Amino acid sequence: MPRLLGVDIPNDRPTVVSLTYLYGVGPKTARELCHNAGVDPQVRARDLQEDELGRIAALLDRDYAVEGQLRRQLAQNIARLRDIGC
Repeated sequence: MPRLLGVDIPNDRPTVVSLTYLYGVGPKTARELCHNAGVDPQVRARDLQEDELGRIAALLDRDYAVEGQLRRQLAQNIARLRDIGC
């Protein structure tokens, strides 16, 4: 089972669908990731090579706020709004 950013993505689904299991990645972002990383979106996630997973992980770290970073950001925004009494 491929692992990206500490999350296991499903083996039996196409890569574009498997990427949506990451918090903060929707269908449009998954398609963009596949395109920018040069990965075929219809290949099964179990068939991805290590270099392809590495390219996707690098793009996620560099260009997108996902998983832990996004959760922290949302929690901070909610706390800020509570503090100002919104």
